Amino acid sequence: ERCKIDAVDRATQVFGDLEMHNTELRNGVLFYLATLDHKFAIVGDEGIDKKVPEHFWEEIRDEMQNAFKKGDFVGGLSAGIARSGKALKEYFPYADDDTNELSDEISTS
Repeated sequence: ERCKIDAVDRATQVFGDLEMHNTELRNGVLFYLATLDHKFAIVGDEGIDKKVPEHFWEEIRDEMQNAFKKGDFVGGLSAGIARSGKALKEYFPYADDDTNELSDEISTS
């Protein structure tokens, strides 16, 4: 709910706390939201970050922020997740022997 520091810095801390860097392909993506402070950030691990175009995360952030400003929080978050998922599917296509290396649960860290 609260974020007393820069949202990207906090998201990076949470990314580490959740050990999201512990994937074989380093392709974890974290959407961090501090709802009461109206802050959010997106952090992609180095594997996905090297694959996506420059400014990819900033473009998603801006799209989400525009939706948030209109009061469309669900739509903004959904659009951001969908866009990052599309990139993951493109650069890291599913293989039959894939295992889910990260939890899909929402964390309150």
